[in-house]
Amino acid sequence: MTTRAPRRLPSKDIKASIRQRIADGGWQPGMKLPSERELVQQFGCARMTVHHALRELEDEGLIERRQGSGSYVARLHPISNVLRVRDIHEEIAERGHLHVTRVLSVAREKAGAEVAAAMRLRKGSTVFHVRLVHLENGVAIQLEDRHVNPALAPGFMARDFTQVTPSHVLFEHAPLTEAEQVVEAVLADAEQARALEVPAGSALLRVSRRTVSQGAVASVARLYHPGTRYRLIGHFSV
Repeated sequence: MTTRAPRRLPSKDIKASIRQRIADGGWQPGMKLPSERELVQQFGCARMTVHHALRELEDEGLIERRQGSGSYVARLHPISNVLRVRDIHEEIAERGHLHVTRVLSVAREKAGAEVAAAMRLRKGSTVFHVRLVHLENGVAIQLEDRHVNPALAPGFMARDFTQVTPSHVLFEHAPLTEAEQVVEAVLADAEQARALEVPAGSALLRVSRRTVSQGAVASVARLYHPGTRYRLIGHFSV
């Protein structure tokens, strides 16, 4: 009778498994990961394979390895200033991390009653509608659902949103003169959960933002963030 050798996972599968645990919120930012010895037992692989996977995750900015202490989930929380409207690409780049945009849909459509009212347009007016997922070091941190006024950004639909963000395009064509936003906690529906790679019913932070340029509404956006991966910070001085 022969004894079957234990299954050996390649480092890319170990990386994927650890990445998914972080994305699902099972391993929170700042949390210490199991030791290399424990991961070897968990995955049934060589210690060098685990070491290689952790080193690559560290290079990608998803974990931090501390000499003599172990590995920890990196703090990937995007930090937005409540009193400023910023391009998410700039925020991520400032942290030295990689920003990637996944385009879900880009469409020209007729504004429904709710969108038309928010944008101060007639119901049925043509608006641009984009839905995007922003990732930081491969982890989904924001679902952007935005309607744009074509009169203020006529070339909007021609842009490649994997290369430039809607915010950047709007800053170019419709300089911000006024903004208002509401921040609230919501639960992820099935579609939002799928886009953000979190379980349905997870807590999300929703930022509803309307931007105005020279008296005209430029865009209305609903920005959804996994509650475990985002925080808002505001600052003001007298």
